[in-house]
Amino acid sequence: MPMYRMTDEEFEGVVADALDEIPDHLFEALDNVIVTVADEPNDDQLTAIDSDLAEVCDDELLGLYDGIPLTERGVYYGEGDVPDVITIFKGPHERCFEEREAIHAEVRKTVIHEIGHFFGKDEAVLEAMGY
Repeated sequence: MPMYRMTDEEFEGVVADALDEIPDHLFEALDNVIVTVADEPNDDQLTAIDSDLAEVCDDELLGLYDGIPLTERGVYYGEGDVPDVITIFKGPHERCFEEREAIHAEVRKTVIHEIGHFFGKDEAVLEAMGY
């Protein structure tokens, strides 16, 4: 089956739709974090493929949380700290999920998974929640 390819704009829209589904009280709690999209992970990001902060399909990195979870922030957090970054990767989603609807569902799952890491949830908790 041929791989379904999205335009950059379409993929960014899917990520934006996933963010729009986040309940307001959780979305408002996303402090000092940005969500970004990249075509492919870079070499530094790929080193995190086996970490608890990465969402992976086979050997593909779908998403990555890079930052300090809320549960680990100290009283002095925010004084010069750079924003946390959640990156959602387009190419791996296209390679792992061959249909448009499957890509949409997995992007939503990946966004929620990485936001869960921001809130301090570990892999076991996220897996139990279905993410």
